[in-house]
Amino acid sequence: MKLAEALMIRADLQRRVDQLRSRIVANARFQEGEEPSEDAAALIVEVSALLDRIESLVVAVNLTNAATRIGDGRTMTAALAHRETLRSRHSVLTSAANAAHGADGGYRQMRSELRQISALPVAELRRRADDTARDLRELDVQIQRTNWEVDLREEDA
Repeated sequence: MKLAEALMIRADLQRRVDQLRSRIVANARFQEGEEPSEDAAALIVEVSALLDRIESLVVAVNLTNAATRIGDGRTMTAALAHRETLRSRHSVLTSAANAAHGADGGYRQMRSELRQISALPVAELRRRADDTARDLRELDVQIQRTNWEVDLREEDA
């Protein structure tokens, strides 16, 4: 199984756990004289089995990521950490540029109103955000390519 397939299976299992959680909550209590539509205890057993499968997939994925090198020589684990850093950096730069620009762009309705002045260089922040977004896209392509090329360490799954 390819790493990307394992990641898709893990996401599907997690969605299934979330659906079962809702069904458990809906059937955890019922009115006297009525019957619940589903057996909440059986659903908990089903969730437990799914969570065990997710755990084994996460272990296999993490071990595979630690042993796999992407195109630039970094481990997949390091690349994933860097991708999260790039996402956070892009978000901060974009938020800062938007705040510095201001919703009204510094427009005054009356001359007597004090003008708002940007404390940050908006154009520079937007350029840095664009550069970060490009780096993020390029790294994400490397990660996705590797996910479809690398086999999951089956002995760990």
